Amino acid sequence: MSAITARKARTRLDGSDAELVRQTLRGALHAFDELVRRYQRQATAVAYGLLSNRDDAMEVVQDAFFKSYDKLGTLSKPERFGPWLLRIVSNLSLNRRRSRALRKAESLDFGDPADGERSAARPDPHAIRPEQAAGAAELKTILRREIDALPAKQRQALVLFSIEKLPQAEVAELLDCSVEAVKWHVFTARKKLKDKLKDQL
Repeated sequence: MSAITARKARTRLDGSDAELVRQTLRGALHAFDELVRRYQRQATAVAYGLLSNRDDAMEVVQDAFFKSYDKLGTLSKPERFGPWLLRIVSNLSLNRRRSRALRKAESLDFGDPADGERSAARPDPHAIRPEQAAGAAELKTILRREIDALPAKQRQALVLFSIEKLPQAEVAELLDCSVEAVKWHVFTARKKLKDKLKDQL
């Protein structure tokens, strides 16, 4: 590659998100690589904030980039690639949470009576041991449970704004709502948590 060609390639990669989206749609895979580079850290932070598990978050982010690449032609506003991608990450994270909750519920099922002895002999990995049910460990468990129980929008707003420290305007873009709605979701979520945890604090 000549020096001039290399400079042109760098110039293209330094372009706007909209330009990178257009180049990707024309078949320039290096342009999508640049979009991945720009948003991988933020996407991972959002996924981890909603899942609290690094492995799950990494899988969700990978799935989100695959999905965004596959559906890139449906993006009506290429300049909004970032918020669009992070909305995909958020939705996939919530789906993963629901799937995880279902698996946990199934693991607590008594199952076939014929397996009774084996089930009784095998400790439940999800059960809270007596020594864990005190102090900070208990409070953390209760807090996580109450956050999980919040309505989806309130939970997302709380995690993204209060835990991940994203700006309200950015959270509004991710949740496809107004900044005022974000403030209300966060306020409501905090109030619910305070009411639920008042006896623990």
